[in-house]
Order: sequence, then C-alpha cells, then structure tokens
Amino acid sequence: MQHGPLSRPSSVGSTVLAAATAALACLAGSPSTASGAEPPPATQLYHGAAYYPELWPESDVDRDIVEMKKLGINVVRIGEFAWAKMEPNEGQISFEFFRRVMDKLHAAGIEVVLCTPTAAPPVWLSYGHPERCFVDAQGHVMIHGARQHMSYEDPVVRAACFRIVEAEARALGRHPAVIAWQIDNEFKCHVAEDFNASAVEAWHAWLAKRYGTIDALNAAWGTEVWSQRYQHFDQVPAPLRTPFLHNASLSTAYRMFSRERIAEFMDDQSAIIRHYSQAPITHNMSRGFAINVERMCRNLDFASFDDYPAADQWRNMVLDCDLFRGAKPGRPFWVMETSAIHNGSLVNYSTAHPPGFLVAEAVSCYALGSESFCYWLWRQQRTGAELPHSAIESAWYEPTLGYGEVKHVDEARRELQPLLTASHPAPEQAAITWSDLGRAMMETEPLGGRKTDPVDYESGFADWHRVLLDAGLYRGVRFEGASLDGLKLLVTPLMPYTSPEFLARVERFVRAGGIWICGPVTGARTGEHTVPTDGGLGEAGRLAGVDVVYSYPITGTGGEGEAFGLKAPLGGWCSVLKPVLPDTRQVGTLSGEWAAGLGFLTERKLGAGSIVVMAAQPEGPEGQALLARILTHYADQAGITERAASTRGTIVCPRVMNDGSKLWVVVNMDGRGGEVTLPGGAADALTGTAVPAGALKIGPYRWRALKL
Repeated sequence: MQHGPLSRPSSVGSTVLAAATAALACLAGSPSTASGAEPPPATQLYHGAAYYPELWPESDVDRDIVEMKKLGINVVRIGEFAWAKMEPNEGQISFEFFRRVMDKLHAAGIEVVLCTPTAAPPVWLSYGHPERCFVDAQGHVMIHGARQHMSYEDPVVRAACFRIVEAEARALGRHPAVIAWQIDNEFKCHVAEDFNASAVEAWHAWLAKRYGTIDALNAAWGTEVWSQRYQHFDQVPAPLRTPFLHNASLSTAYRMFSRERIAEFMDDQSAIIRHYSQAPITHNMSRGFAINVERMCRNLDFASFDDYPAADQWRNMVLDCDLFRGAKPGRPFWVMETSAIHNGSLVNYSTAHPPGFLVAEAVSCYALGSESFCYWLWRQQRTGAELPHSAIESAWYEPTLGYGEVKHVDEARRELQPLLTASHPAPEQAAITWSDLGRAMMETEPLGGRKTDPVDYESGFADWHRVLLDAGLYRGVRFEGASLDGLKLLVTPLMPYTSPEFLARVERFVRAGGIWICGPVTGARTGEHTVPTDGGLGEAGRLAGVDVVYSYPITGTGGEGEAFGLKAPLGGWCSVLKPVLPDTRQVGTLSGEWAAGLGFLTERKLGAGSIVVMAAQPEGPEGQALLARILTHYADQAGITERAASTRGTIVCPRVMNDGSKLWVVVNMDGRGGEVTLPGGAADALTGTAVPAGALKIGPYRWRALKL
C-alpha cells in the first residue's frame, strides 16, 4: 500500500542496529527456516489469564494450577514484565524459574503464550542514563518507575532488548508448553511519539529515504509558509513544543514515522524469535494506541487485542472483534485481555459488570471469530499501580466477585466449542474502511472540530460502526490496503486522503456492482496533508462526479441535511457538493443559513454500482436515524442478504458450518433482553429442538446457537 510519501514502507530498518540484528540471526543453535508460523485451524477455544508467578512465592504455582483447572483455564500468558527476574543484573541471565513454572503448566495441560519482557526494562539499564529514556512532545524525559519509560530508538536500549529476546527464545522457544509468542505488551499505550535524540536522528534518515532531496520535501510540504524552508534534512525539526503549531505535513509525517519505527522494532524481535521457535507470534494491541494497526499486523502470524468494556460499552468489544477479524483475514484473532469484573488503577476504575455480562461478552467474541477469551489477571496484584484492578483470585487468595462469572464463561465455552471449531465467521457483505493514515491526519487536524465540539477519528468511526450494527447488518472492517473482494457495500468515513491505489480498488469494486459511500471528510486532503488545489475532494471527487462549492465547519450554523424523507442537524467539516457529471445526481439537500439547496448527498451510477458522497456528518438522534435510513437504503440497493432483524442490543453473529449450512449465535448484550426474527425454521444447535420461524425472545445477557 502507498498513500504518498508520508506512508510508504520504510527500508531504513533498525539503522545502527541492523548489523546487530543480522548477527543475532546467525547465532549458534538449530535455526528455523520458517519466516512465520501459520496458525492451524482452531481445534479448541482458549480460555486464559495473564499470570505473574514471579510476583508470588514459587510454592503458590501448584495451588494456582489446581484452581485454574477448576475454571477451565487452558492457557496463560507469562513473562511480559519480568525482565528484572530474567536478568537481575546486566548480563546475569537465567530462565530456570520460568522453565520450572512452564514444566508444571505443561504437565497440567495448560498452554503458554510466552512474552518478550521489553515493555518494562530493569533499573540497571536506565539508572544514570537519562539519554536512554523516552522523551515526550513537551520535552519531558521519563524516568524509571512504570513501563514504556525507555526509548526503543536508543542503540544501547535496543541492543539490550534484542539480547534478552534472543536469550529467552534460545532458552524457552521450543518448550512444549509454548503455543504462541507475544512481543512486548501494548506498544504505545501510555506514550505516543518518542523525541529522544536517537529518535530524531532516525527521523532525519526516514525523511531522506522518502524524499531523496530536501527540495522535494520542501515542495511536498509547502515550506515557504512562515519561512519554514529547510536547507538539509538535519534541520527538519521533530514536532516538539513550538509557539503555535507545526506544519500539518510535518506533524502527520512524524506520527507515521514513529508508528513505522515501533512496527520495525516488533519485526526485529519477531525475526530473532523465529530463529529458535516455530510458535506463531502476535502482539496485544488496541486501536486507541499510537500505532499503525495495519502495519503492525503485516508481519504478525495472528492478531490480538485488549479491551475493557464496561457493560454499557459492549459495542466497543464488537467493533474490536470486527476490526481484528479483518486484520489477518482467514485467521482467528485473540482477545488477549479483558477484565473479569472491572478494570482499575490507582486513580480510576470502572463500574463492576452486572451478573451475566461477562458470559455475553465472551460468547460474542468467540462467535465473531476469536480463538480465545483471556483475562487480566489471574491474581490481584498486592503491589504496584493497579491495585484495584479485578482478578479471578484476590491477593489473599479467595475467589473474587468475578470468579463465578469466569466459571460460567467456561461452561459456555465448552458448549460452543464443537460448533465453533466446525464453522467459521460468515463472509461480510458490508464493511467500513479503517485508515491508519486517516487517523494520524485527524490527530493532527481534527477537521471540523473545536474545543467545545471535538471531532475524533476513533469515536467517529465507532459511530458509523454502531449504525451498521444497530441496523442488523453483519459488518466487517477492511483496512485501507485490503482487498474488497466479497463486499457489496463499503463505507469510508473520516479518511482525508484517498490514494490512487485505494481509489483504483474502489472503482473496480463499484463497476462490478458494489456501492461505495464516501463519508464526510474523505478526500479533503492530499497524501502530504495539504489542501488539494484541483478540487475540494481531489481524485475522490472526480471519481464521484462532484465539485465542492464551499468547504467550512458546519457545527453551530443551523445546517441540516435531508435525504429519503428524513432531516437531521449536521456537524463537523462540511464539503458542500454539486454534481458535475451527467450520471451524478443530488439525492440529499442542505438547508440552513449557508448553502441552502445545495448537495448534502450525491449518487453517481458507475458500471453496475454506485458512488455516494456525503457532505457532512448527521448528528444527534435524528442524525442516527438519517444515517440508518441512508445505509439501509443502499444495503437494499446493493442486495445485502447477511442481515438480521433483531431488537437493538441483541446481536446476531452469523457463521458457516463446514458442510455449508448456516449457524447463528444470537446474544443479548445490553442486559435488557430482546428478540430476533428468524426468517425460516431453525433448530437449536445444542439440543436439536425445532425452533419455529418468527420472533424468538432472548433473555438478558442470554444467548442461543441456532442452525438455520
């Protein structure tokens, strides 16, 4: 995938440590020639927990295993924060403690996801060396005491990370308990871009690789503004604190640079592990972290994520399942962390789950494509920064409030396992485009936002996902560089730059009969984060057959959009539309103080399909209703059949059995109970009992598995 110079894949690699990494790959041992292990088809569902035996007496391990077996815990994740246990003094490395623990787990039939410990470097690496530490955008230097406090760009830190990873992989990589590896832990969950001196040096190399000459960079960024023109790459600043704001091109480029570099750091660790271990590799990420999700997943063997929804945030978990199901198409993803009853830290904690919510959460994740459902954590921490966080066992080793709920999850897992291992998620016919570059651009410039009316890529994306979900459309997420095969409807909101490669795929998709909804903001910027000078939506506008008459923030102006008999207030950034091709027509109209009568929604017939452009974001309850009407209209027009009529808060997870028959897993997620309309006769997949067509009631947080 290429968006333009901001997002072209880097070949700078690990800069000063490239040679060191190559040397690690040649160390003695029986090297694996695999470039990555393909996970086999799921034969079981995993039910797991994060386990930190290094925090407790070793004699507790036997007791832990007995309790894990009672709850059906069949996998644990270990080692992610244990660098100081593995290497208490520089060069004094031993993994015997973990080998003993893993021996016991393996003997008990409990498998292991083994983590590299680089998220929490030991004090001997940082003490007296502030030059090795992470520097934030305000110029503040982090110190030892939490995690992610060191700069992965510093060559000494990077070498120490690779040394401990190589030693761990050599010592434990072929242990029979190990079924997978996790690199580090939650990259960029506490920090964003690194401004350490070594990071800035790598930034200059990154720019030189992309632009070739400083004149090319100056031309691309328009640096004549405010006399920002540079004479050589070393003069280009990292976007640290400045009197006002940095050039948008520079700020977005630094974000993409930082996200490429952290992905390369992960790739380098993976390359070392693959020299010694055949086990597949993942990283537990979140769409909210300062990472490029699509780039991070490129060289992983399977995707995994962490999510901690409160009961009223259940849609977040569904969104993550849809997102990470699309991250590595055809491969199950993992839920690596969620809370048994609530999450928390020293300064904050969420509301405890109501009874039954955890089971509904787990069933929906399994049914939507997860191979695992894992908790953070097994035993409540007695020290540290997350004392209030729920666990399965308390610090004084008694069952917690969530213990019984975990037991119920395992009961559901055992019932579902024969069905889900003999089926796979149904192919999606509708999807939303996830753009990591679009997200970075919206972080630099939240188009249409202000302090009193913020605009945010993630929340905006979630709003669109919610409309599809609540409309009963089975939906997926397609990353910007992904194939559009199998889709009938693609929705692309909040993506300021549409690359030629993306638009070429869209055009083929539309001409073959697909419908593309080009949402608000999409197309409004170039790949260098500048304003297009050839039309307000650039190439996307030309493909859609529209011109932008005006472009302005519509929030607070009284502007409304009307289409298909409904009207709603509009917010955010507005690109007022005018059809300019004979086959483009205006199907929605603006009203208000500005641009009354001009285009809110346009449609161009192209081949067997259509391109639909929306000028601005409908807001409030009326906006949700208008969006639902628009999406349902075009879903009907696209001929989408993978949909279900269910009450809001009750979801349907469609799957395909190995014999080609259909399986629905229906889950009530809001705790209010609901119903789903069965289009024809069905059978209860667990009991074989016939279920008649029509309305089927689902109790609060209950679920049913149905063969259609």
